[in-house]
Amino acid sequence: MGRAYQNRKESMAKTSDMKAKVYSKYSREIYVCAKSGGIEPSGNLALASLLERAKKDQVPAHVIQKALDKAAGGGGEDFAVARYEGFGPGNTMVIVECLTDNPNRTYGDVRTCFNKAKAKIGAQGAVSHMFDHSAIFMFAGDDEEAVLEALMEADVDVTDIEVENGKVTVFAPHTEYANTRNALKAAFPSIDFEVDEVQFVPQMMTEISGDDVDMFDKFLDMLNFLDDVQNVYHNAEY
Repeated sequence: MGRAYQNRKESMAKTSDMKAKVYSKYSREIYVCAKSGGIEPSGNLALASLLERAKKDQVPAHVIQKALDKAAGGGGEDFAVARYEGFGPGNTMVIVECLTDNPNRTYGDVRTCFNKAKAKIGAQGAVSHMFDHSAIFMFAGDDEEAVLEALMEADVDVTDIEVENGKVTVFAPHTEYANTRNALKAAFPSIDFEVDEVQFVPQMMTEISGDDVDMFDKFLDMLNFLDDVQNVYHNAEY
């Protein structure tokens, strides 16, 4: 069994209301990424990757373009990354990643979700030391040696490579994201990434069952419904 990580689609919409929330999250992330690094994907690798993911997740073109136009205008809100950590139902470990223009409001909203789930929000560093901040790339293939050779030739510091069910998954430190992506694109020009993200990957999993599963699902739903929450990483296994 491969290393556990969360694909964005894990928390994708179950209803039209939640789908609108997903579009909103992508819109905010595209705006922030384009505003900080430029609106041209050719010169902004993070934006290029983000736009590819948005299209695969069927985010409407007009939503994407509106976010880019807003970034090009130079005005708009100033969002900052905010990260909160704590212990969820069943003593699971949780990291909540946000983009916010009001950290006090966002902290209060996230803390309310923890409280309603009878969970405990912690201080910075409370659980993040139990996660690896990793760049993750998954694509079709089965030749681990060819992938490793290509990355070594590009002098990429790879953490792990897994091959399972006709899929190759490459893990690298988050600081090696650009180098890893460029090396894979250069070595395999027709590559199509199924996963192309930077995530917090748990070093160990916590199995939950019974009432903890129901409570954890409600906890995730509450967090994902918040406008400021972009990603939720956890080590729950069920």
